[in-house]
Amino acid sequence: MAASDRSDPVLGSLDGIVSDLEGFYKDIHAHPELSMQEERTSAKAAERLEAAGFEVTRGVGKTGVVGLLQNGEGPTVMLRADMDALPVKEDTGLPYASEATATDREGNEVPVMHACGHDMHTACLAGVAALLARATDAWSGTLMAVFQPAEETAEGAQAMIDDGLFDRFPKPEVVLGQHVMPPPAGTISYRAGTTQAASDSLQIRMFGRGAHGSMPESSIDPVIMAAATVMRLQTIVSREIRATEAAVVTVGVLQAGTKENVIPDEAIIKMNVRTFDEEVRKKVLGAIERIVNAEADASDAPRRPEITPIDRYPLTVNDPDATGRVAEAFSSYFGHDRVEGLSAPVSASEDFGSFGTEWHTPSVFWYIGGTDPVAYDRAKQAGRVSQDIPTNHSPNFAPVIHPTLETGVGAMVVAARAWLSS
Repeated sequence: MAASDRSDPVLGSLDGIVSDLEGFYKDIHAHPELSMQEERTSAKAAERLEAAGFEVTRGVGKTGVVGLLQNGEGPTVMLRADMDALPVKEDTGLPYASEATATDREGNEVPVMHACGHDMHTACLAGVAALLARATDAWSGTLMAVFQPAEETAEGAQAMIDDGLFDRFPKPEVVLGQHVMPPPAGTISYRAGTTQAASDSLQIRMFGRGAHGSMPESSIDPVIMAAATVMRLQTIVSREIRATEAAVVTVGVLQAGTKENVIPDEAIIKMNVRTFDEEVRKKVLGAIERIVNAEADASDAPRRPEITPIDRYPLTVNDPDATGRVAEAFSSYFGHDRVEGLSAPVSASEDFGSFGTEWHTPSVFWYIGGTDPVAYDRAKQAGRVSQDIPTNHSPNFAPVIHPTLETGVGAMVVAARAWLSS
């Protein structure tokens, strides 16, 4: 942390709560919960807000929590952390590794892991709330702490909005959030404007006519139809998108049949699209529909394919003026050597942007590093960062607790105080 930490009126108390926050983080990490099942996590977050003196509302958007701490005249600042985990089996070998399982929405028993760092986000916001509540002489205004469910399924932010978030709570002057990522722990990065991609996930159901594997002439083979579709979909980016634009088209699921000598009746494709511009997004989605229907026509399919949206994340766009204000505060506190402005957006997606976009208020989202700096530097020197450093959603992803925790708490406090002046 910065040399001025101990004299900072808010962060000067951070050393005294780090051990408690570490225990909180480990507890959440060891007890992850799937999207919209965050009952235990949200209860723990609410208890911490109540202990700090916040007015707490539980069950916003099913499992979301909103805490308000009013401290005199001044703006309302919203700080957001997401709480949900993923259906991933942990392979970190940590003593506090998750062994949890849960039932998913399809009724399947699945392993559960905090493979994206939402446990760190939750612990950081709990720490920020505690520190600001202890140092009310150092700031003025209203702090709104939002613990959001279901980021991983792109429904949590909207669920809280649909449950009256905008009517039940004061409109913030700014919405702030952060995410732990693979770069070295202790570092912070940000970008004004578009900072994360839009994401569209689709299921495509293609219909054929089943037959015995020895009599393909009696069939309309959906396996061939789907395979041809998958290959043709990869030409959208390479042949329909300008070289100066960006898009990603990924097919993650191709399912058909149950036996090697039976031609099935249908095939399922599940795919994901990432874009950084709304016009490019419309073009890619239009091309997908055109290609899917054309391949079905080419095979003389008995029915038109069914294209069903699974989820959608909007673009995450940082307000330029608010981002400049946050970046200046970061550089002043942490030093320029630990704060980096990104030249390009991150290809991951978030539903954080829904709060600012639908509330018509500026928002800023930044990134904190979570990898051991020595390990990261070793991998970088060997040219093996992508091979040796686990990324979010990996069964091996787990941020080093220190200095990730201190940096995340510090970043949120510094950003919030850029508005909550004394």
